[in-house]
Amino acid sequence: MEIWAWAVIGILFLFILFLLLKIHLLHKAADEIAEELDEKLHTDTNTLITVSTRDRHMRSFAARLNAQLRLLRAERRRFQSGDLELKEAVTNISHDLRTPLTAICGYLDLLEREEKSEAAERYLRMIENRTEMLRQLTEELFRYSVITSSAEELSLESLSLNSVLEESLSAYYAALKKTGITPEIRMPEESVRRTLDRGHLSRIFGNILSNAIKYSDGDLSVTLCDTGEITFSNYAHSLTPVTAGRLFDRFFTVETGRSSTGLGLSIAKLLTEQMGGSITASYEDGRLIIALCFP
Repeated sequence: MEIWAWAVIGILFLFILFLLLKIHLLHKAADEIAEELDEKLHTDTNTLITVSTRDRHMRSFAARLNAQLRLLRAERRRFQSGDLELKEAVTNISHDLRTPLTAICGYLDLLEREEKSEAAERYLRMIENRTEMLRQLTEELFRYSVITSSAEELSLESLSLNSVLEESLSAYYAALKKTGITPEIRMPEESVRRTLDRGHLSRIFGNILSNAIKYSDGDLSVTLCDTGEITFSNYAHSLTPVTAGRLFDRFFTVETGRSSTGLGLSIAKLLTEQMGGSITASYEDGRLIIALCFP
């Protein structure tokens, strides 16, 4: 009896070892599939998922994932092709609109010199206002399309954030004063240097300042830290935490920003990320805070 008991125990032990080995191999196959799936989703490759196990269930699972990967890649290629065509179309359309808009602005300037009735004068102001909005939208559309579709390399150089920020504030000083804004500026005495594209950085600062002119209640605080973080803060009663979070969305504007194209901060975000920086918007105690950082 003891021999039979030990034989049964031995068989059970071997069976348990077999099950443990089987489970280990299944775990290994599942890890392989998970790792390869993550790689395929985050890299531009045409390779498919492969597994070392001979288990038919795991191989069938990998085959199903590969079928979905093929569909996903086909959809991605179709989306990228359509997105590129759309960007090229927008670029061409905005470029073609420039010529007639220039002509319209020229004729409006000539009309300014003619004698007009009070009603005609009022209508002319309205036409000029709408024409200027259309011109701004056309320029921003063109700029946005160029930025998102261009493969042009950045013109990087070592520059002082203090200096570029001061230049941008000086360029917008008249526009800020016109709306009653006297900016409060805080910068470190020592130069904060980063390797960036000067043209891109100036446009980022300019777009943020333009946004402040549109939405500020009459104040603006600009702070540059020695860590490379720049914050632009102002009271903005027309905004909420929700609308502040959408300021980087393309074409998003709020009621008080009717003269805005809704592309300025989107362009600022794209340019910032192209240079390895980050930009965020938050709304706290009635203040809009746009934080820009170049680590």
